[in-house]
Amino acid sequence: MKAVTWQGKRDVRVEDAPDPKIQEPTDAVIRITSTGLCGSDLHLYEVLTPFMTPGDILGHEPMGIVEEVGAGVPDLAVGDRVVVPFQIACGDCWMCLTGLPTQCETTQVTGEGMGAALFGYTRLYGAVPGAQAEYLRVPQAQFGPIKVPDGPPDDRFVYLSDVLPTAWQAVTYAGVPEGGSVAVLGLGPIGDMACRVAQVRGAGRVFGVDLVTERLRRARARGVETYDLRDFDSEKELVSAIRDETDGRGPDAVIDAVGTEAHGSAAARLAQQASALLPRKLSGPFAERFSVDRLAALYTAIDLVRRGGTLSLVGVYGGMADPLPLLTLFDKQIQIRMGQANVRRWSDEILPYLTDEDPLGVDDFATHRVPLAEAPRAYEMFQKKRDGAVKVLMTP
Repeated sequence: MKAVTWQGKRDVRVEDAPDPKIQEPTDAVIRITSTGLCGSDLHLYEVLTPFMTPGDILGHEPMGIVEEVGAGVPDLAVGDRVVVPFQIACGDCWMCLTGLPTQCETTQVTGEGMGAALFGYTRLYGAVPGAQAEYLRVPQAQFGPIKVPDGPPDDRFVYLSDVLPTAWQAVTYAGVPEGGSVAVLGLGPIGDMACRVAQVRGAGRVFGVDLVTERLRRARARGVETYDLRDFDSEKELVSAIRDETDGRGPDAVIDAVGTEAHGSAAARLAQQASALLPRKLSGPFAERFSVDRLAALYTAIDLVRRGGTLSLVGVYGGMADPLPLLTLFDKQIQIRMGQANVRRWSDEILPYLTDEDPLGVDDFATHRVPLAEAPRAYEMFQKKRDGAVKVLMTP
């Protein structure tokens, strides 16, 4: 089969790879019909290279048709149309039954001290072959895959793999009161969808911050009050402008949908680049002990949220030595919630919104649809924010 493989920093290639096969009774194999390019894939493309191995198959946002089913998967059949969550979880352990499949005790990557295994996401998460490919082996298929009806195009359902549950969890964790206010920092795919979810779930005012014209335009067209970071001389001015709209207090909640690749934080960016240049035997241990994030977005979120408010961190952070303003966090009595999205925890709540009325705008959410063969170009375009790229779907 053809698959998108990681070969080095900013170097992905479409290559031949072995066709996946059933290895365990709880496996399934699907033929992928659509697969997404995620903002967190760019972390592998740029920042988390010490944890990658040349030849790793990328991707974690697939849907497709079941081609083969193991004997331990009673509820799937060949021909079923399914969306596959980005995490691999059993559904039966204490963590899964508690609604935390990202911490699944069956698939935890204990050797790395990490949570549940993820598709296509570094050795830290199990080095599981990813979903930017023609076929995908799905472990724990007795729980993970979400069956969806035939008929509507893939765009209606593919975002159940990651974008929708991640945005849904971000808003849930933000705890926005009915009629309250929330600011979303970063209007990429997750931030954009978080704004939409906040609106349909009763937020009174939704503020969106970015510095990419197309992303601001998309959010503004759906009623988000947008702020272009380029219009302000500093983050302090931005914070003041939004506070002025919230009786001087700041929003009830702030969602950080940016994560580690924030603009600014030049010293942290230099440290990230230095780690990537080290020999492979040194770069991994160095990153595990001394890695730092670019924290410009997080610092802005801490400053912006009202006292007693909530921060919901949904952008991926990977630093182990990040400095945090604990005095400010403590003094402002800020609550913080974060983590990978627990897809199956939220999928049943989201499905009723994926109707022909399309209140979340999933049918035209993608800005680009490209063949799998054009993945290298798509990665470069998305990473450099060219051609209005907000969400890219690939078709094998």
